[in-house]
Amino acid sequence: MSSLPPLVEPAAELTREEVARYSRHLIIPDLGVDGQKRLKNAKVLVIGAGGLGSPALLYLAAAGVGTIGIVEFDVVDESNLQRQIIHGQADIGRPKAESARDSVLEVNPLITVNLHEMRLEPDNAVQLFEQYDLILDGTDNFATRYLVNDAAALAHKPYVWGSIYRFEGQASVFWEDAPDGLGLNYRDLYPEPPPPGMVPSCAEGGVLGILCASIASIMGTEAIKLITGIGETLLGRLMVYDALDMTYRTIRIRKDPETPKITELIDYESFCGVVSEDAADAAHGSTVTPRELRDLLDSGKKFALIDVREPVEWEINHITGAELIPKSVIESGEGLAKLPHDRVPVLYCKTGVRSAEALAVVKNAGFADALHLQGGIVAWGNQIEPDMVMY
Repeated sequence: MSSLPPLVEPAAELTREEVARYSRHLIIPDLGVDGQKRLKNAKVLVIGAGGLGSPALLYLAAAGVGTIGIVEFDVVDESNLQRQIIHGQADIGRPKAESARDSVLEVNPLITVNLHEMRLEPDNAVQLFEQYDLILDGTDNFATRYLVNDAAALAHKPYVWGSIYRFEGQASVFWEDAPDGLGLNYRDLYPEPPPPGMVPSCAEGGVLGILCASIASIMGTEAIKLITGIGETLLGRLMVYDALDMTYRTIRIRKDPETPKITELIDYESFCGVVSEDAADAAHGSTVTPRELRDLLDSGKKFALIDVREPVEWEINHITGAELIPKSVIESGEGLAKLPHDRVPVLYCKTGVRSAEALAVVKNAGFADALHLQGGIVAWGNQIEPDMVMY
């Protein structure tokens, strides 16, 4: 497979300051002055200044990408600092977009940084993408991934994609309009999102912080290759990295003739569904708020508070008086035997997603009056126990 033509035309010239700054690039024969001029002229949009966005932004800035856009609406939280290296202690509570911009300009003041402090939505994505040459998708949820994919196809832009979970990462390049019939998109790899509740987020499942650097550096490398036209990109290949085994393997992706043509943007939240229909049905009318649970605890009524998280989460924090029966144990049937029959079960997890899924199983097993806690232990901590250690 030969390399793709360069995505970006070269800038007219490099200044004396740029020549000095990028000298280690300029003396690589494949990249050289021409490649550096293309980087200078490039406009790259990075979605998210989080785990993957942090290293990617810093390295793209250092490499001399002339215009970098950052889409980010979140604020810096202490739990981000274990992997989101673009932010520091002093940035806690600041908008991530502003913190990221400051770090990027500290790395390279010769570039332009555009902030897009908003949530990416179907009504703004295509228009935004059209202003850039290339998109980097560092988001952590399926709804946004499908939105980025479809908007990139409609805006006729290539995009670099990465994802991380615990000790594993994946990366690829998608470009519906790639030359020489090489075009494909994310839906050729993943036609449907996984069932709701099936794939935990980083907040629910965790991620080894340093893994972000491995995947983000691959994403940044792919961006540089696409801009300058050097090497073979990951277009048509999925790269899978396992940090524990220290293995990289690539899997060939081909255009799936069954993949429907992308003609419009859809409602991605409902397409991906945060919780399954069964869970939504089970939770309807059977959900208690933290304050209602507090009142229940104080009322002396007989009920069983069941924590459906994993043992490692239980060790960090739990509600006093609860019993640990993980969702996985409940779903295997083994956990159902542990539920007391003389009391009403009240289930909780971290944010309310897993407890809703477990509630469907519990109700199906005959516990018709079972309840679950809205917003999980995070909401409980915020509203009832502000001193509780949170993760």
